Amino acid sequence: MYQVLFCLTDQHDWRLVVLGGAVCLLASAAAISLFHRARAASGSARLVWVALDAVVAGCGIWATHFIAMQAYGPGAGGAYNIPVTVLSLLFAIAVTFIGLSISVSTTHRGLVAVGGAVVGTGVAAMHYTGMMAFEIPAHVGWTTGTVTVSILLGIVFGSFSLHVAGRGDSLSNALAATTLLTVAIVSHHFTAMGALELTPDPTLVISSLSIPPTSLSILTASAAAAILVIALTAAVLDRRAKGEIGRQQVVLDTALENMSQGLCMFDAEGKIILFNERYATMLRRSDMQLTGRVLLDVVREEAAKGQWNGEPEQFFARLVEDAREGRTTTDVVRRFDRSIRVVNQPMQGGGWVATFEDITEWLEAQAKISHMARHDALTNLPNRVLFHEQLEQGLRRAGVNDQLAVLCLDLDHFKDINDSLGHPIGDALLKEVGRRLKATVGKHDTVARLGGDEFAVVQIGRSEEAAARALAGRLVEVISAPYEIDDHQIVIGVSIGISLSPQDGSNPDELLKNADLALYRAKADGRGTYRFFETGMDARAQARRLLEMDMRAALQRDEFQPYYQPIRDVASDRVVAFEALLRWNHPHRGLISPINFIPLAEETGLIIQLGELVLHAACADAATWPDDIGVAVNLSPVQFKNPNLITSVTDALERSGLAARRLELEITESVLLQNSEATLTTLHELRAMGVRISLDDFGTGYSSLSYLRSFPFDKIKIDRSFVSELATREDSVAIIRAVTGLGRSLGIVTTAEGVENDAQLELLRREGCTQAQGFLFSKPRPASEVALMLERLRLLASA
Repeated sequence: MYQVLFCLTDQHDWRLVVLGGAVCLLASAAAISLFHRARAASGSARLVWVALDAVVAGCGIWATHFIAMQAYGPGAGGAYNIPVTVLSLLFAIAVTFIGLSISVSTTHRGLVAVGGAVVGTGVAAMHYTGMMAFEIPAHVGWTTGTVTVSILLGIVFGSFSLHVAGRGDSLSNALAATTLLTVAIVSHHFTAMGALELTPDPTLVISSLSIPPTSLSILTASAAAAILVIALTAAVLDRRAKGEIGRQQVVLDTALENMSQGLCMFDAEGKIILFNERYATMLRRSDMQLTGRVLLDVVREEAAKGQWNGEPEQFFARLVEDAREGRTTTDVVRRFDRSIRVVNQPMQGGGWVATFEDITEWLEAQAKISHMARHDALTNLPNRVLFHEQLEQGLRRAGVNDQLAVLCLDLDHFKDINDSLGHPIGDALLKEVGRRLKATVGKHDTVARLGGDEFAVVQIGRSEEAAARALAGRLVEVISAPYEIDDHQIVIGVSIGISLSPQDGSNPDELLKNADLALYRAKADGRGTYRFFETGMDARAQARRLLEMDMRAALQRDEFQPYYQPIRDVASDRVVAFEALLRWNHPHRGLISPINFIPLAEETGLIIQLGELVLHAACADAATWPDDIGVAVNLSPVQFKNPNLITSVTDALERSGLAARRLELEITESVLLQNSEATLTTLHELRAMGVRISLDDFGTGYSSLSYLRSFPFDKIKIDRSFVSELATREDSVAIIRAVTGLGRSLGIVTTAEGVENDAQLELLRREGCTQAQGFLFSKPRPASEVALMLERLRLLASA
């Protein structure tokens, strides 16, 4: 130790020692800065930065050595072998490159320290190689112990230097690492110089390849300048890089904090590297220290507070294993009554990034959309889609002895209610019907609204047909009970068609089709009842479809024409009018009665076209008759709802030239069940034109004296059902007597339909009936025979 101190104090020029130390400090600072930059890079960029760092560090070590050698007193008379001097520089750069490469390429602190030790070895390699280049007229010897200490100082301080630098690029770490590297170089050099022993020998000759100290000073100065330039360049680059990193950090921080998702990054050991505030808020970890903590510890802490369900160790182990295996996982977890989707994405080099998205509202919206797609918006009952699915499930679950029934329901006269009272009342009625249906069926049965006023029920698990019959009977009774909606008392009915599995079908489509066929049969049989599917219904439905197609074709072929039946004045026995009755003259089936096609025409809407045809033809035909004979045309309820009815009547009168007083329009009581205000307005408009209005089929259906009070009808037509029983039933006579008396009191003409014999005519005359029509006078005949009918009836009256 004394030898080292003596060498340093008595054999060195302190001015050059300070210079060498300054160069060493500058080179060390540049080397540590470049070390951090190299660690931040990757791939080929990292190799470039390591190489640059090795050059700076190597040149610094070399320049420090030779500046210090210039400060060494005995060195004044010596020289330096050029090849060996250059070799010492290459040794310094090469060994330093190896050490830096080891430290830069790993995060393991032990290996980082090993790399620092290699750099320290490079310091020793450079020094003793450089000393081999020192030529002086003396023999060079070394103190072995001191040499060993010098090498250990370089290795130990070099190791500590990169170990500290590897902990991070903070200012404190950078200053400490720079100081330690400077100490490694300086302590090694001056300790090694203390180990030097020179024995003068004037016979030793300096070789021709040596360079004098003056020239070496220039070379050393150049090396120092190169270090300064490289260090300055590295500093500028590092400053720019840090500035760019800083800007990127600001962008990254801004992006992280403005993400709608939570984000957390973990290293290979599961430690939290970074996270955003959204993550902390979403998982309610804002009050916890997170950075640098292992996720397992965080989860254990939450488990202790009762905020975590499950085993923390098992959960953490799965995450780490997935990251190591490179698996991306997606889970939906429930935290604090929220649904959070977690995606764990493994990172290169270990660790993973987890993103957290609160999908509570999204899941609720999806559930709502799914519910809306499978449920009726008005009644919240299953719709056709869900009904079909549940019917399929019921068929799959049904056992060998189980029976499944499908009931199709259609509300009777719902359209009349909807049109007369408005859609809000209609909607409220549908909701109430749905509620009653749901309350009536069994807990395992399914009720659905298929659309409009159509409902369906699936009855499961009953072994007898009687169960379906009993349910249908209850439904007819429950649905037909009066409703009280917005101060309106409403009465409707329901028609039901029933199909049974397995006998009527084994799949949903077949069962629904057959139940629908049974429903048509129930409606055809008078509504307000139920019918089971029977073999042959499908054939009748096919026939119905064919008839509809044939009817549409018949309209194009002009196969429809009006026939006329005379209406006689009972008192004078003269013809006062003809009723126009539509007939279909089919080219293959002959004359088709209205009873076979009029109901279908009303269902399909074809009645509007047929009504137009009859109205125009009747007016045109009547215009050719005597002026005192009128024509009566029936208007169906469907036709009466046509907003163009007034226009159609006006057009028919104008085209034919028929006087309005000669046209009589017959309506049934069902027309008056529609929107009463609009109906009465239309009737008054027709009456104002001069057209006469007749109330047909009086005494049946929904007859009410209020109709006669609300509108001044020109005629009441007594239904044929009362006329046919005049001779056998006293109550029929009483009804006719009452109606004719009512007609006389109100000044309304009364016409009896279906008169077939003289006895009936005599009774009608005796009871004061005004007019009569029926087969007694004539069957309906085409327009070409009206003149013959008038002549024949005139002869009969005069006979």
